Amino acid sequence: MRIGYACQAVGIYETNFKSCTRKNATEENLLSVINHNLNALENIIDYNRKNKIHLFRITSDLIPFGSSPVNQLKWWEIFQERFGRIGQLVRENDIRISMHPGQYTVLNSTDDTVVERAVADLEYHAKLLESIDPDQKNKIILHIGGAYGDKKKAMECFVTNYQKLEEAVKKHLVIENDDKIYNIEEVMETSLKTGAPVVFDVLHHQVNPDKEKNSANSWIKQCGYTWKSEDGVQKIHYSEQNPVKQPGSHSETITAESFMTFINELGSLQPDIMLEVKDKNLSAVKCINLMEERPNILMLEKEWSRYKYLVLEKSQNDYKYIRQLLKEKEKYPVMEFYKTLDHARFLEESKGDALNAVNHVWGYFKKQASEKEKDYYQKLIQEYGSDKKQLNSVKNIYGN
Repeated sequence: MRIGYACQAVGIYETNFKSCTRKNATEENLLSVINHNLNALENIIDYNRKNKIHLFRITSDLIPFGSSPVNQLKWWEIFQERFGRIGQLVRENDIRISMHPGQYTVLNSTDDTVVERAVADLEYHAKLLESIDPDQKNKIILHIGGAYGDKKKAMECFVTNYQKLEEAVKKHLVIENDDKIYNIEEVMETSLKTGAPVVFDVLHHQVNPDKEKNSANSWIKQCGYTWKSEDGVQKIHYSEQNPVKQPGSHSETITAESFMTFINELGSLQPDIMLEVKDKNLSAVKCINLMEERPNILMLEKEWSRYKYLVLEKSQNDYKYIRQLLKEKEKYPVMEFYKTLDHARFLEESKGDALNAVNHVWGYFKKQASEKEKDYYQKLIQEYGSDKKQLNSVKNIYGN
């Protein structure tokens, strides 16, 4: 069972992706942006390797205007060596890659122009995957599309257009239930007519269930039958509802307790799990640590070094509790660790705890700070205390 995340890494040096506008999409700019993005992708893959993350979704924007006539570069040839190096890193470390075209890639549109653009976009995604690692286990995830007033007819349109796709596209294409139109039952019906494997999305099923409201596990099992051996291990999407946003919105982080409840309910089912969550790799590392078969307290100590000031900012009590947990070096209190961390993250901001945390961090720098910097810091602290500044203004002092 692989655990992965989508598109971007949070807090990792030199992993940001660049883009450019249509106006500025000159050959020189496109070459520069692609080169930068391939560097970022290689850095992300290397980070994933070091952190036992063996599933990753590559951003569709890796190649700017990849499926548009705006980009006339033969980028797959120009950067062939780079793609080869990234592919080698992927294969040597058993990392499974995927892509997920955006909402404007609609294969069953009633507008022929939209369909033509969708086909071109899918061909771009397939070419990119083939350039890195042509293995059929690497997938392109696609939604069925719109209903256009007649869902059955729209599904038939998808099947018709799917059959016209190049084999290089169909080799990688999988379909997914969505949170508004096509539930898992309808996607499975489409799979039977196309032969495309089905990715089951847990949150989408919660928001847009089948008529009988069958359990996620029953559908995961059924979806598993759509995956042939050459397609690799069955893949699913796991996310949690953001409590303050509209249904289907992804949460800021994966909560330890909910995730492990889901894992335990899977029983013998062992799909690859793509996390769709705002904090990306941070949740992936959390979930991997929760499932670690060879636990070591050093793994939690490494996590603590990343989160301790965030916890201190929210709750001194939680901070002290986690420090006490980590003193017992022969144990691996992973659930208690992450449950406490999750508790602290969701607390309302407390000025007293926040000031304690920023002053603690400031202590590492104040001896090197100039008098002007010290005065400025004190000014920010006072303005935060009197509600004239937000906490981020204090924390990002050198960004002001």
